[in-house]
Amino acid sequence: MFLKLTNVDNTMFTGIITDIGTVRSLVKTGDTRIEISTAFDVASIDIGASICCSGACMTVIERAEDWFGVEASAETLSKTVLGSWTQGTRVNLERALRAGDEMGGHVVSGHVDGTATLTDLEKEGDSLRLSFKTSNDLKGFIAPKGSITLDGVSLTVNEVDNDTFGVNLIAHTQKETTFGNISTGDIVNVEIDMLARYVARLLEIERS
Repeated sequence: MFLKLTNVDNTMFTGIITDIGTVRSLVKTGDTRIEISTAFDVASIDIGASICCSGACMTVIERAEDWFGVEASAETLSKTVLGSWTQGTRVNLERALRAGDEMGGHVVSGHVDGTATLTDLEKEGDSLRLSFKTSNDLKGFIAPKGSITLDGVSLTVNEVDNDTFGVNLIAHTQKETTFGNISTGDIVNVEIDMLARYVARLLEIERS
């Protein structure tokens, strides 16, 4: 099964996390308003700016001295891990890529394609080896040594076995992202490599 090609705006990220924020409040009305505490210079964040929040591109609707607010629709909550967030949840944060910024990871759109569940965690020296199980819809887009974004973090796939794939986290990644506290059974947002998405779309067109 192929994913449908979605419209991609000009906002891009790299999958290099620059802060770990914390959910300070959630208010459910028509949509869900989420406030996230951050060490970012909030005064430099414009209303309407995009911030990647654990892999999901969100629009800033409010800001204060040390936090910003976003709104998540019911669709976003149902298709991503944001639906499980509570007060105190730690969030990987990355501000949108600007012209001239270093491309440290890979091109990330902030459009979550699905989720994956951590099935195994093994210590290897100072590194962590993680195995995830994902859906049948996504497994065909994940390849050994290819790129993948998990909760906003740009990672390299080590191995793939049907709907299970593995990644390796060095000590720096564990310290600078929420993966330092991940446990078996935890669910993460998944964004497949953008190149894989476009190749799949081209193949779908050729077959139609």
